[in-house]
Amino acid sequence: METLNLESLKKAIAGDYAAIRRVTNLEPQGDKVFPPTYEGGEYADEQRQVRAADGTVQKVDTVLLDSVQSQANRMEMALLRAYDDKKLKMPMLQVDFAGGGTDPILTEIGRITALEAPHRMCDAIFRDALCNEHPFREVEPGSKLNGAKAANATVVFELCPTALLFGFWDSTGPRGGLGAKVQRALVSEIVGYQKADGKRTSSRIDPLQIENNVDIYETEAGGWTFEEAKARKDKNGQPIKLKPSEINHGNITPSFRHEDKNTRKQVLNHGGVTLAYATQYTVLSLAALRRLRFPLSGVTKPEVDNAARTVLAALGLAAICFLDEDGYDLRSRCLLDGKPGTLQFVGRGEARDFCLDARGAAELVAQAASEAKSLNLPWPEKPVTLQPSPDLSRLVVESRRRSMTTNTGA
Repeated sequence: METLNLESLKKAIAGDYAAIRRVTNLEPQGDKVFPPTYEGGEYADEQRQVRAADGTVQKVDTVLLDSVQSQANRMEMALLRAYDDKKLKMPMLQVDFAGGGTDPILTEIGRITALEAPHRMCDAIFRDALCNEHPFREVEPGSKLNGAKAANATVVFELCPTALLFGFWDSTGPRGGLGAKVQRALVSEIVGYQKADGKRTSSRIDPLQIENNVDIYETEAGGWTFEEAKARKDKNGQPIKLKPSEINHGNITPSFRHEDKNTRKQVLNHGGVTLAYATQYTVLSLAALRRLRFPLSGVTKPEVDNAARTVLAALGLAAICFLDEDGYDLRSRCLLDGKPGTLQFVGRGEARDFCLDARGAAELVAQAASEAKSLNLPWPEKPVTLQPSPDLSRLVVESRRRSMTTNTGA
């Protein structure tokens, strides 16, 4: 099998293929796995159609183990680790909260990059940051983002190229909800097949042997007290009583159920699932990348567009390969393992296999970026570092301090 090189990638980008695809078969490491839960504590269960070896199609019960959004975040973190380990060079937009280290809360936050922010370079974190003491979106390079779109993606390529892979919506910019949108080009998810639901008990043995036979009260600060005079009052002016079990003291009888905090009803504990197998589906749409344009000084040239798209495709492959190195430990009791599937170019009903590892992908990024820079495309390797505005710093500090006060009952 051929190892992917820059020339082959450039030909694929120019129109030879529609996408790069990979299917990886995974096995749970243990009898059960625990999928993520969504609103209401539900698993994302659904039936999917599966084609059997004999060509017949059947419906199979499945459960989502890792969503498209979660996989994107994992790939971004894999790229950030590679960047910090100097295995990969790329543009980086970041806000330095630590500053001079004068506030321990801000020092603890340290640096937030566009690979970590939920809305990437369009996040409110960057909107409320300063570049040379001016609001980021009012001065260059941030002001150039105000005109960014699929047909004018050069500034995104310069500041946060991964946003062109994982998609963005500039809803925090000056145009609000009418801000630019760019679709995801790189999509991945992990699905478990032929799932069967399990059961899980919950219990607690209290070494202090505290029973629910004493009167205690909730305080205004969220703590507890024996003194009725210090108790928080309900709407009728009566002190609000608590049970020791409500402040995490005492035994909890083993049970398959727990009390839902919103409805106060007893609901079944999620007990994980058993699976026949799990599959990761990963697709990098070259067709989506071909919709992007990269004008320089207002002029668009096909060779410049293709050079930028080639860099993005190489960066997408790096995200896939560096995530492989992290493995598939998705959450507590959801460890999967399997040999990475074969990477393929696909298009017009045909597929062409190739191989690539993280080191090779990083080399492809460097080679493609070098060619792009020779055509005057911006690819800065020094990070663009912003500072939080005084109001943003204050918002972070006051919010965290009040949260700590509430949680400690002080």
